[in-house]
Formats: sequence, structure tokens, C-alpha cells
Amino acid sequence: MAKVKNFKTIFPAISVPLNDDYTINEEEFRLYLRWIKTFYGKGMDGLVCNGHTGEITGLSRAERKRVVEICAEECGDKMTIISGINCENTIESIEMAAEAKAAGADGILLMPPHMWLRFGMHPDAPFQYVKDVAEGADIDIIIHLYPATSKAFYPVETLIKMCKEIDHVKCIKMGTRVTSIYEHDVRLLRQECPDISLITCHDETLCVSWFPGMDGALIGFAGCVPEIICPAREVFANPDKHTLKEAQDWSDRIYHISQAIYGGGQPSGEAHACLKEALVQRGIFSSGLMRKPVLPLNQAEKDLVALGLQRSKMEKVDMNQFK
Repeated sequence: MAKVKNFKTIFPAISVPLNDDYTINEEEFRLYLRWIKTFYGKGMDGLVCNGHTGEITGLSRAERKRVVEICAEECGDKMTIISGINCENTIESIEMAAEAKAAGADGILLMPPHMWLRFGMHPDAPFQYVKDVAEGADIDIIIHLYPATSKAFYPVETLIKMCKEIDHVKCIKMGTRVTSIYEHDVRLLRQECPDISLITCHDETLCVSWFPGMDGALIGFAGCVPEIICPAREVFANPDKHTLKEAQDWSDRIYHISQAIYGGGQPSGEAHACLKEALVQRGIFSSGLMRKPVLPLNQAEKDLVALGLQRSKMEKVDMNQFK
């Protein structure tokens, strides 16, 4: 039976374990992916590699392709494999999207060129960029929406135009991070583009961001503590079968590890280091090493991660079963 791509699900933005020489620890990465795959059918039917959590800006182009290949080999028979694309020009974005597709990706998470964060952009540039990459690589796209406070934020009118006029646009990762704009844009997109999947990426306020009726999430710590993210998603996805108290209880449990990793702020390189440390403390990774310029955590930061895991009642994982 052919695999069905699913854009209405939880996508963990997965981390990549490194050896002491900063090369990818492929053996450990495969074990991690086999563990991730056990959550297929439990609300987590896809994964995103080469996201910011996966250190896309620290990996070479060849390494990004290799990461996709490994993900496809381990999980691609069932899970929807998405690869992040981060590039400053359209031509190379198309090339990297095509490479991801050839390596086994079912779609891409298309980030805006980061020069827009510094200088802003022409109002028509985002639509043309997404259109050119979609047509050039012939691949489905999750739009990576950056915060409304940034110069790379796409107005809702632009998002609607993308959804209506670019067939390959299947999903928007709503990273708005301004609640009033977030809810307004979600409601308008639902009205204008009802077939498009809308997923949150607000790791730091996950359950709150699910309230407008989102189709899933694309978050880093779903690849770290899926045991509490997946059942929480079930409550918010099917509110007629659950109570507000259940939603609050799951939110309370998730809160502690969310605070330990993200500290109440937006995801960052340091937050991703905290997430990788959580994977180490859970026995999933042997090292929390990150690609520089992200620096190692100090002991106080590691202790906060340990406290967050303890308060969220997250135990170690027996990885021997995946060898």
C-alpha cells in the first residue's frame, strides 16, 4: 500500500547527534530515528530534518542531503519526511530542494532568505520565491512563517495568495508569536484556504497555541518528549471527547520541560543545545555537542534541564531495543 503524505500531524524537528570531531554520529542517529518511528500512528506521522533544531545552518549542503537519506531509510516507508531549506538565493534553493527530493524527502520546509531578517523585502518577493522553488523542484512545501516582529514575516494576504495560487503549498508553519495576529491570521486562512494545513511551531507556548484549532505542530521538543506531546495533541485535536481539565493537566506537565529548554522565550541555538542535553539525559544521545558558534552548556544549565525532565515526569529511554 502506497504511503500517504500527511501534513496534519505533529512533526518533530529532530536533532542530529555529533561525534567529538563534530561529524554526524550516523549509528546513534539511526537508533534515534527508530525510536521516533514508534510514535507513528500516535499523532506523530511525520518528521522534519534540517530544521533549526537540526542545526541546518551548521551543516554543509552534503551533510543536509545525507541527513535526509538516513531519515528516509529509517522512517520513509511510513512517515512523511520533510527537509528544511535555508538559502539566500532562489537558484540554490531549487537545487537543494531537488537534492532533498532525490534523497527521499516528501516535501520541504521553506525558510525565508535570512537577508530579509536584516534588510526586509519587496512585498512581492516572498510569493515569487516560493513559486519559483515549488515549480523548479516540483516538491510540496511547508511555508516557514517567521515571527510578526521580524522583517521576514509574511502578511496574511501574501500567505493566502501562496495557498491559492501555488499548488505545492500544503501547509503553513505558523510562527507568528504575536497572539492577536496569530489568531486573526489563523481564522482568516481557515476561511480563505480551508484545505491548507495550519500547524503551530510555538514550542514555548504549545498548548496555548493549539486553542485556535490547529492541525498539528512542528516543534523541536516533540523529538525529545513525544510521550507527553502526542497524548496532549489528542486532547486538543478531539475536544468533543475530552475536557478542559485534561487539556490543562497536559499543559501543566509539558510546561516544566518547555521552560527548561526554551526558558519562556523563542527557540534559539542555546535552546536547541538544551534540547540536545535533554536527549542525553534521557539516554537517547551520548553527547550534547552542538556545531559552533553554539557553545556548550554549563552545569547550572544542565541542572535546569534535569529538573525540567523530573518535573515533567520524563524517564530514561532504553535504546538497546533499537539496535
